[in-house]
Amino acid sequence: MSAYEFMLILDPEVDEARQEEIVHRVRDIILGGGGTWDAIDPWGRRKLQFPIKKREEGDYWVIRFTSSPVVLDEAQRVLSIMDEVLRHKAVHQAHPSRKSEAVAEA
Repeated sequence: MSAYEFMLILDPEVDEARQEEIVHRVRDIILGGGGTWDAIDPWGRRKLQFPIKKREEGDYWVIRFTSSPVVLDEAQRVLSIMDEVLRHKAVHQAHPSRKSEAVAEA
């Protein structure tokens, strides 16, 4: 299992209930694949650097979780076919406990 962070940018025209459905769908995929759901941080509406699908703003969500690469791929596949998702990006995170061990050894 690896630690990941997802950044989701959702269409601001979509109501809050549908946005939460999308986040819960990602959660179900991760937990169903044996991963862990560590944190969710809704950043809210922000101006985009450039228009995406003719939208000037987007609703940002940051999700931290652990999963296998196969489960991550499935979550990305599902997000890529949802019209309400303007962009998504997953980034591999180093485990905090491993970082502190490496600093202690140095």
